[in-house]
Amino acid sequence: MSNTIEFKTELNVTPVEQLTYEQAREELLQVVARMESGASTLEESIALWERGEALAQALQSIGQGAGIG
Repeated sequence: MSNTIEFKTELNVTPVEQLTYEQAREELLQVVARMESGASTLEESIALWERGEALAQALQSIGQGAGIG
């Protein structure tokens, strides 16, 4: 059994505000998995963190707008 994690996509360059809730949620899950794998360089980790923060904020905004959050 391999401990290698395979990711579906590279870091998405689509502006967060253009993503649907489902797209943002899926990408956030991918960002978290990539960060937890520890396979990123410092620069990649910072970029992942920043993208994850933006995705989390977008998801919170979408949820509040839908009366979820």
